[in-house]
Amino acid sequence: MDPTDAGVFSFKEEIVEKNRLVLMNFTKTAEARYAVGRGVQQDIFRAQTEVSRLLARLATLEQRKESLHAEINRLLNRPPADPLGTPQRLQVTPLQRNLAALNTLVEHASPLLQAQYKSVERGDQSIALAKREFLPDFAVSVGGVRNETVAKNGYQMMLGIKVPLYYATKQREAVREALASREAAVQDAHAVRQELLFRLKDNLTQVQRAKQLIALLSDAIIPQARLTLESAQAGYAVGKVDFLTLLSSLLTLQENELELHGEIVEHEKALARLEEVIGGAP
Repeated sequence: MDPTDAGVFSFKEEIVEKNRLVLMNFTKTAEARYAVGRGVQQDIFRAQTEVSRLLARLATLEQRKESLHAEINRLLNRPPADPLGTPQRLQVTPLQRNLAALNTLVEHASPLLQAQYKSVERGDQSIALAKREFLPDFAVSVGGVRNETVAKNGYQMMLGIKVPLYYATKQREAVREALASREAAVQDAHAVRQELLFRLKDNLTQVQRAKQLIALLSDAIIPQARLTLESAQAGYAVGKVDFLTLLSSLLTLQENELELHGEIVEHEKALARLEEVIGGAP
């Protein structure tokens, strides 16, 4: 269960509770029509069944919300029952950068990739140090001397050279090991870069898909579903539409509204994953 879903359960409960109240009104309408001989008892039973189904759905949503509540408090090292406050209504965060700009940020700002580049730099330093072992060590010493025969003071200088004894084995092996370590770091950096670019493209595609669906649901599907429900309510009141059509219109609207909230959550999750990849706001 993802803690980022915490807010959406409250909104789902809001939608389901709203539709439960609408169904209660449908039940009253069906009872009134049956009382005057214009409806059938089956409509009342169907309405009552759907009300019970929504109550069961509300109970499930409440349980999942409470579980998330406890999980978030666990992550924050708080007692499970500590209050979290009222979650803010979900909003769609706009994407600020295009694919080219995001790719540039991966190259120059991604913490994961920069860490790999640091490993390559350390490999370069190790190679340089290993190659220095090929050079002899020079030692210079200066000391004072006194010639008692002529009663004069002087100085003497000594130059020492330490030549590597295992030139063809120890030093070359150290260089080969440093080169191999650097090559491994380069390959790791390349693999991390490819993985980050894939994650970038994948999550960007998810953001764009969610954005399109959010616009379609908000601007077309949900308004049309509301008009369909209003038309079905008017038709049922005068006996032109059966109760099953009315009920189907309500449930279709409910599922569309729940889908909208789900897509907003997916949009925000994908943005959060993009932020992790590039090391900043996308």
